[in-house]
Amino acid sequence: MKAAVVTFPGSNCDRDLAAAFEKMGFQVTRVWHKDSALPQGTDVVGLPGGFSFGDYLRCGAIAAQSPIAAAVQAHAAKGGYVLGICNGFQVLTEMRLLPGALMRNAGLKFLCKTVTLNVATQDSAFTAVLPKASQIQVPIAHHDGNYTIDAEGLRALQDQDRVAFTYAANPNGATADIAGVLSANRRVLGMMPHPERVIEPEQGGTDGRGIFASLISGMALA
Repeated sequence: MKAAVVTFPGSNCDRDLAAAFEKMGFQVTRVWHKDSALPQGTDVVGLPGGFSFGDYLRCGAIAAQSPIAAAVQAHAAKGGYVLGICNGFQVLTEMRLLPGALMRNAGLKFLCKTVTLNVATQDSAFTAVLPKASQIQVPIAHHDGNYTIDAEGLRALQDQDRVAFTYAANPNGATADIAGVLSANRRVLGMMPHPERVIEPEQGGTDGRGIFASLISGMALA
């Protein structure tokens, strides 16, 4: 399986994400934000954490207008997989590939710690090997991780089983404790926590492996 990891000015988790994909068996190509096309045969696009373009205007707003953005949107439109983590999640909402918005944390402070996530659905290529209602430990590192969506949008996410992860203890004020959401076709996942940071025991845990293992097995069956 082939993964393309995009780097924007200000990305700081792109190497981590590429290393996680590689560790889990993907062939990885690095892509620059000024590129206008994804590598031939890309199966999944990874949008990493960081502070793209310094988080000016709104987090992810400028990155969503980069030349590569159109290629990512086209990839998603034809059923390709996209994984956006932290700032990547913010970019996905700015691209309108996912609903809602990421706002300033309720406590107005940058948060950097490990949190417990509830697996809210097993029905996606990103969570297929994670039993529903199980829990994983994954780090967060964000200032604008407060997922916000109106009542109608929340109802749609819940009715369509598109909430991927929730916080066991809400750290940032996110609506309905939401930590990650899926697109309507379930092939785009945005999440604030960083699974790429818990791939190997030396990182303090391996709970992030399940997301990448789910993805590679799910794509193999697609």
